[in-house]
Amino acid sequence: MLREIAGLYNYWMVIVLCMIGLYTVIANANLIKKIIGLNIFQASVFLLYISFGKITGGSAPIAAAGVSLYSNPIPHVLILTAIVVGVATTAVALALVVRIHGAYGSLEEDEITAQDNEDQR
Repeated sequence: MLREIAGLYNYWMVIVLCMIGLYTVIANANLIKKIIGLNIFQASVFLLYISFGKITGGSAPIAAAGVSLYSNPIPHVLILTAIVVGVATTAVALALVVRIHGAYGSLEEDEITAQDNEDQR
């Protein structure tokens, strides 16, 4: 039983990274820390999809003599695309944080909300 649970360490890492990322996004008011939490959460999703695509004993999906078990390449291709999208999203989020800091002088959600509420009065 313990050996079966330990054999699924990559799925345990997915759960741990997912919870760390989710906690970081929820618990911190700092915008930079929220972006870091989203990136950690995103890494857990990448690891999950890559784990789905791996088959023990499977080879690369190239036709060869004597090979009958292949790993699925689709999850890996999707993750490559997701990494590019993730980097672009992070860049846009960081650019927005720079603009927010320039406008409000802070990266803390409470201070930004308080300044917005004062401006609306």
